[in-house]
Amino acid sequence: FAFQRKEPPMLIFDRDGNLTGSWGNGSFEFAHGIHIADDIIYVTDRNTSVCIMYTLDGKPIQMLGRHGVHSDTGCENPGDLVPRAAGPFNYPAELVPSASGDLYVADGYRNSRVHRFSNDGQLKKSWGEPGKQAPNEFHLPHSILVDGDNVVVCDRENDRIQIFGLDGDFKEIWDDIQRPMDISMDTEGNYMVSEGQRDNSARISILDKKGAVLSRFDCRGSGHGSWIDSRGDIYLGGVPDAIDKYVRQG
Repeated sequence: FAFQRKEPPMLIFDRDGNLTGSWGNGSFEFAHGIHIADDIIYVTDRNTSVCIMYTLDGKPIQMLGRHGVHSDTGCENPGDLVPRAAGPFNYPAELVPSASGDLYVADGYRNSRVHRFSNDGQLKKSWGEPGKQAPNEFHLPHSILVDGDNVVVCDRENDRIQIFGLDGDFKEIWDDIQRPMDISMDTEGNYMVSEGQRDNSARISILDKKGAVLSRFDCRGSGHGSWIDSRGDIYLGGVPDAIDKYVRQG
């Protein structure tokens, strides 16, 4: 599955890259994050400030937020450091599930928060403030992953990954990273992070559970979206009019 900013927004390919289906015409203003778990697709329509869950064939299941209703953060330009944090949502970046059924949102482009919801969409907790250095400060939380008792957040414009407990208790920071765009996990429990350009070109990093770099290599494009599959193959978006596939060797 690939989520794109043109019609049709959702594309379906087989493992060899052959297009097998599509859906979603007219449904999204600005396609952004996509995550798939247990045959449910989790997406964000960034510019309308909604997060939506779909079946694999495009039937809507649940929506968080209201179309075009943005929380008051005082931010007008997506990606700027916001004047103040606020509730859900203001240009959210990614929606992901957890093992408990709770839902987590990286609300980053015009906010600086992570939100936790119950599986029926009730807000349980929000955390994060705008900032550049201290723990729990964010400048564009862009991607998020729940791994056991850890909430792993790509704090993109601060060049770091922050780790929290399920209810937002700070644990640690990993800073051997540049503009972390997207994060996913392989079957061995390692993290794959696509990183945007900074002083270096865009790249892909494989990290262990403690944030140590196991492998790192340059990639094309912006590194904006990525995924690692059950075979260890990596799929990279943010490449002009293409998806790059990296096949695991060995």
